[in-house]
Amino acid sequence: MSAPAPSPLAIVDAEPLERQGEVLTDSALAFLAELHHRFTPRRDELLARRAERRAEIARTGTLDFLPQTAHIREDPDWRVAPAPAALDDRRVEITGPTDRKMTINALNSGARVWLADFEDASAPTWENVVLGQLNLIDAYERRIDFTAPEGKAYALRPAEELATVVARPRGWHLDERHLRAGDRAVPGALVDFGLYFFHNARRLLDQGKGPYFYLPKTESHLEARLWNDIFVFAQDHLGIPQGTIRATVLIETITAAYEMEEILYELRDHASGLNAGRWDYLFSIVKNFRDAGPGFVLPDRNAVTMTAPFMRAYTELLVRTCHKRGAHAIGGMAAFIPSRRDPEVNAVAFDKVRADKDREANDGFDGSWVAHPDLVPIARASFDAVLGDKPHQKDRLREDVHVTAAELIDIASLDAKPTSAGLRNAVQVGIRYIEAWLRGLGAVAIFNLMEDAATAEISRSQIWQWINAGVVFENGEKATAGLVRAIAAEELAAIREEIGADAFAASHWEQAHDLLLKVALDEDYAEFLTLPAYELLR
Repeated sequence: MSAPAPSPLAIVDAEPLERQGEVLTDSALAFLAELHHRFTPRRDELLARRAERRAEIARTGTLDFLPQTAHIREDPDWRVAPAPAALDDRRVEITGPTDRKMTINALNSGARVWLADFEDASAPTWENVVLGQLNLIDAYERRIDFTAPEGKAYALRPAEELATVVARPRGWHLDERHLRAGDRAVPGALVDFGLYFFHNARRLLDQGKGPYFYLPKTESHLEARLWNDIFVFAQDHLGIPQGTIRATVLIETITAAYEMEEILYELRDHASGLNAGRWDYLFSIVKNFRDAGPGFVLPDRNAVTMTAPFMRAYTELLVRTCHKRGAHAIGGMAAFIPSRRDPEVNAVAFDKVRADKDREANDGFDGSWVAHPDLVPIARASFDAVLGDKPHQKDRLREDVHVTAAELIDIASLDAKPTSAGLRNAVQVGIRYIEAWLRGLGAVAIFNLMEDAATAEISRSQIWQWINAGVVFENGEKATAGLVRAIAAEELAAIREEIGADAFAASHWEQAHDLLLKVALDEDYAEFLTLPAYELLR
């Protein structure tokens, strides 16, 4: 009997990078091709289902918990698998892209977990996709170092002091145009997951850890089921014990908020927890309810704090759901970037971060996110005060929490309105972020905040929503396409003045300006700005 034919390889369509062959081996490319052939058709069906559900929301103007899965929510007995030792204490997590400097700094940061990000904090240039994987391999092999242009050297601390890595692949909507299998580009999610798992699963097991993942932009329990099936196949394919993979799902879409228990149930042998992803969550609300009337018009993004009633409903339900099922509840991002030149700004910002993390710890969260190493001690102090020597507080079941379907989308209860300053900020952040993204930077400090693709999405979505809702600002100006174009032109002129004509011409400011206006002003709302942006990325 003849042996089965080997899997065809995924085809690389890109200029080769130095050391690329260490990541894109024939066996790794065969594994990606197998993932693609088995699972991309289901991915396509689920993307089509997203569009159908969005059309239903546009028609009904509401959402509800799923009646067909009530038996899962009502069953008191099921739990997710116990956390592995490396993920039992997650009181502080730091996020960031997988460039070489960030890899070292994040691992050394003192945080318990590093979210190694191939998604919103990483612009998916071919170099970032491939060399990010190589940096993680080098870190596990302890052969990573980095010397900055000014001469500062970076190296890893002892292994026991390093953060545990939880990798975040790209969302389901993005394809990787540089890798093809058959006649199709391979989904970026499968590329990022597949390469990381293929190269590192056994390395991590040898170190007493495992391949751990954050799953972004999930919109339904059926998408969680797809990930679970991928995990089962991947572990069998490489001979890794079932349950080795652990996944934390970001609840950063409004539809997923209505399916938290079902998402944990689908992943229960591989589930580690849920995370409250604030900015993408607001983006998802605007995207899904953008034409649902004035009751769904959000004010300036910075006015939507985590104490807003509908955000409280979301986070309290998340904690209750996680602890009911034995999973970790991880809080949201502290995006402030400290300035060593302005201690007064820092003092005010540190107080806000401290209050935010105190609230999360007291609400029952088991940990939270920061974007900068200087914030790790602040977040850790908040959770230390509540947890003490305990690794988590899953014993706090929050049975006092009762959230209705209507409370999750009670946007109208907000006592805040869009402002002219908020519109200007949205234009400024949008242009500045997109320009950096087109240069290959996915995490960018803008106005003392770490911005990523999620904050750019909420910026351009609010511009679109305010114009289409006919918002009138406090100064009497109406949100119009003409006003946005005028603000964008002023911002472009200010940037040219700020950096000089030569630097302006050498970068991507005109492209960023044009793309922001396209995704903010076009009548047909783009599902993700990164889709047209990716066409411009080199």
